[in-house]
Amino acid sequence: MRLWPASRSHRPKQLCKFINNKSMLDHTIDRLVAVGSSRIAIITSDDLADSIHQLVEQRPDADIIEILSEPVGKNTAPAVGLALARYHNEAPHAVMGVFPADHHILDTNLFKESIHRAIQAAEQDQLATIGINPDRPETGYGYIEKTKWEIGNLPNVYQVNSFCEKPDLDTAQLYLSSGQHMWNAGIYVARVDIFMKEFEKHLPEIYKPICVGYEAYMQSYKELPAISLDYGIAEKSNRMAVVPADFGWCDLGSWNALENLCNRDEYSNVCNGDDIIVLESSNCVVNQVEKTVVLFGVNDILVVESNDVILVTERGKAQDLRTVVNSLQKQNRIDLI
Repeated sequence: MRLWPASRSHRPKQLCKFINNKSMLDHTIDRLVAVGSSRIAIITSDDLADSIHQLVEQRPDADIIEILSEPVGKNTAPAVGLALARYHNEAPHAVMGVFPADHHILDTNLFKESIHRAIQAAEQDQLATIGINPDRPETGYGYIEKTKWEIGNLPNVYQVNSFCEKPDLDTAQLYLSSGQHMWNAGIYVARVDIFMKEFEKHLPEIYKPICVGYEAYMQSYKELPAISLDYGIAEKSNRMAVVPADFGWCDLGSWNALENLCNRDEYSNVCNGDDIIVLESSNCVVNQVEKTVVLFGVNDILVVESNDVILVTERGKAQDLRTVVNSLQKQNRIDLI
């Protein structure tokens, strides 16, 4: 809810149109098509399935997109298991990628280069992930520590030494200085049969239902453990490879992240929208959709305009919007959340 009021319970940020009037999910699909994906599966929840169907039906490449719906949220490992249950018999040696749909990427060409390196690693029996070269000591991301050794004959693809939790500021500074640590973007690429072997070894309680088949897997879904792919497999696997990358990655974790995606004016204002007027104001962030937004004589302010709510707060409060949502819940303003 850190992107409230644009992001709501019925419209998560994956469906919000922050950049170029396209949803984050549309941007993700566009990138995967550019990489060369011949089939795309969107894993969503039952309550969002209709919205996803409407989005996909409007796309010219809808024929290569399949929607798989979780009956209940169980974190990323069971979700990946859902795709494996659907495809492992049909395409056991195909390369499969796992991509979050709530990230933004500035340079699609560099993204393609990084994914192609990950595919090369996957074809050599590796489970490849993408590490984002950090440019600041970020405490809100997990980290991947690479070794100094490249894998086989693959340039700029390294063995993974460890996965690190979100650090405190001092530790994050050490990570930045080390040159060995990268942000974990949550992207994974491997052949289907390698994913299956890793589930069999590390998550047998998910692997066994996968083998029974898609329908049986769906029926057993509520009994599956809720566990992330990071914790369940990546942190334990001896096949992990990491591709260091720098393609302008942003996870849009708060409204302040717009400063990484939009140009600043000469007074460090970040304006996302076509009808924003800024007068005698500095270091503000504005997200405008329909109504004209005018800033006059203010500093360090966040303004978010949606069709039914206008949020105005200090930029320093951008990470604390869950407090607003909790307050709205107590006031029974369900219409706003």
